[in-house]
Amino acid sequence: MRQNEDPDDELSVTPPKTWATGVPGVTNALRYSLGQTSVRRTALTLLNVNQAGGIDCPGCAWPEPEGKRHRNEYCENGAKHVTDEATSRRVTARFFREHSVSELDQKSDYWLNQQGRLTEPMVKRPRSDHYEPVSWDEAIGLLARELRALASPDEALFYTSGRVSNEAAFLLQLFARAYGTNNLPDCSNMCHESSGSALQETLGIGKGSVSVQDIHDADLVFVVGQNPGTNHPRMLSALEETKRNGGRVVAVNPLPEAGLLRFKHPQKVRGVLGRGTGIADQFLQIRPGGDLALFQALNRLLLEAEDESPGDVLDHGFIEAHSTGFAEYAAHARQVCWDDVLTATGLSREEIEEVHARVLGSRKVVVCWAMGLTQHKHGVPTIREIVNFLMLRGNIGRPGAGVCPVRGHSNVQGDRTMGIWERMPQPFLDALGREFGFTPPARHGLDSVNAIRAMRDGRAKLFVGVAGNFVRASPDSEATEEALRRCRLTAHISTKLNRSHTVCGETALILPTLGRSDRDFQAAGEQFVTVEDSMSEVHLSRGRLAPASPHLLSEVSILSRLARATLGDGTPVPWEEFEADYGTIRDRISRVVPGFEDFNARVVRPGGFKLPNPVNERKFNTPSGKAVFTRNEFTMLRVPEGHLLLQTLRSHDQWNTVPYAMNDRYRGIHNARRVVLVNPADLDELGIADRSEVDLVGVWHDGVERRAKGFRVVAYPTARGSAASYYPETNVLVPLDSVADISNTPTSKGVVCRLEPAGR
Repeated sequence: MRQNEDPDDELSVTPPKTWATGVPGVTNALRYSLGQTSVRRTALTLLNVNQAGGIDCPGCAWPEPEGKRHRNEYCENGAKHVTDEATSRRVTARFFREHSVSELDQKSDYWLNQQGRLTEPMVKRPRSDHYEPVSWDEAIGLLARELRALASPDEALFYTSGRVSNEAAFLLQLFARAYGTNNLPDCSNMCHESSGSALQETLGIGKGSVSVQDIHDADLVFVVGQNPGTNHPRMLSALEETKRNGGRVVAVNPLPEAGLLRFKHPQKVRGVLGRGTGIADQFLQIRPGGDLALFQALNRLLLEAEDESPGDVLDHGFIEAHSTGFAEYAAHARQVCWDDVLTATGLSREEIEEVHARVLGSRKVVVCWAMGLTQHKHGVPTIREIVNFLMLRGNIGRPGAGVCPVRGHSNVQGDRTMGIWERMPQPFLDALGREFGFTPPARHGLDSVNAIRAMRDGRAKLFVGVAGNFVRASPDSEATEEALRRCRLTAHISTKLNRSHTVCGETALILPTLGRSDRDFQAAGEQFVTVEDSMSEVHLSRGRLAPASPHLLSEVSILSRLARATLGDGTPVPWEEFEADYGTIRDRISRVVPGFEDFNARVVRPGGFKLPNPVNERKFNTPSGKAVFTRNEFTMLRVPEGHLLLQTLRSHDQWNTVPYAMNDRYRGIHNARRVVLVNPADLDELGIADRSEVDLVGVWHDGVERRAKGFRVVAYPTARGSAASYYPETNVLVPLDSVADISNTPTSKGVVCRLEPAGR
């Protein structure tokens, strides 16, 4: 167990909150910001977040309101994240002289992040236990030599998180493919890959179809497997507008979430002095993984309602003109067994029929979801069933209705648009090859899970990570760490210290880069970058702060220099030109990626531009040219007696793998992270006392038991038979080979485990 991750003797528990944000959200954000940096830097940063021509918040991918601009267009976690990056704390060469890699590996994720911004390139050489300073030329030369020395380009892995810009993402995939591999694992493989797989198959595009205005205009919004109060709080403003316009909200979640109960908008009088706005009109406390059964039941009810009132329930015009497979689907859907549904969901038939009545009373329906759906073995079938649900009443491709996968990383959708995918379609590869005069490899590459397997088995020997924290974002922590340590070289392009820097290959590089909030000057002058949000809107981001160190390079600069050093002077790609002027990158993007025509001119307009989505024109890029009804077999997670179904989740004071504090204010957890939330009735049945110390033992059919040691039990109103605990501390329990069908996404929301007294 790493330092500062022990169960805290000061653990205190208060009742869960029944509302989110309000004045405490503002004060907590400012307290954290002022603890990281000065009043001036805090003001300069926050007043420019999500403003036209300002800093795009790295915290999440929720878009700004259409046609509306607020001076303070950020949330509590966004404010914490951007000022966490803008911190005045620095990690220097002296720090690495004083702390060995072995010592740093025993520190907690919280401690590592709190040390501050990285300031100069560092190298850990073979058999050394310390990082030492290295020049940029030597660092990039070392990495380039190792890349050239590999027996095959497929022995290299190029990972990225959704923090990188469109420009950097485009260059990363261009470099990898010019080098000769499609090994481009990314964070989407571990979160929303199930969404992309399901939507591509059924609608012909792996993206959502709605806008913020559609959320405002909907009659009914489902929020499924998602916690907006913590993960993307600005969504609560959109849901508040839905309610003010007369719409209704149904929340589906194993845990009651404060933001979905009541929202106090901190910029409105009613949010400061009043009770705020109640968000969820109905809360379905579903058993983890029961969402497939829920939507199958709703769809059966819709078909039966059509039987009773022909022509009044289903949208036959949409079904006949724009879909295929309806007859086969309808016959299948009518076979859903109510006993199975009630067992899988943990809900009553009355609760489901109440939702059904709401659906019948709503013409425009939006379904939003996040990782509570995608990180299950049957995540893809669940999302396909949601598409079936929306298609039955024509809620695809019209205003106020549609699919809304809510992505948590600021540019994870843009990364995929730019080509960060191990299986990019051939038309993209052909366009890339025509533009740059080479033939990209056609063989599919490795996603994140398969990348870990390849490193473990010795088939991949070099890992390059651009942003993110691969070690802590990945499943099966022990297997992931062992795999990375087998590499000849690991290199991380990063802004701050994290666990991935302490899990090293034989040689390891830290390549420090500019953050989203830093000003970026190149040979052609000051630069900006661009991002794509969850709703396909592309806009610019321009840093406002002096860089944390004069030794930092931008991601674009690092990748351009690495490409030149690796590929040599004969490459047809003008890497030096790209580094000097990012506008030249956008010119090339405009000729390769559909929808980005006239990129440079359109993106500088206030608010940027929206990419076309053929679904909203009821055009479907499927083999049939129509939206596809799918038959999804009923399935549920079955848990042995004496065990619970565990889902991993974020605390409120956390951004992705990085905790900002040891608190989860909305859930009433203070001064500790190694806690497990369990329903009091389940604790009674298991004979386990509240606040007792336990080990979490993960059980899977490979016969290997995975153990997360030293957790405090907290009685909490979770769904019966389930438990919840924070990642990345519980990633050790998620088997590498336990993945979603089709998407290969780790099943972090469906871990079968038991609780044992600590130290048994």
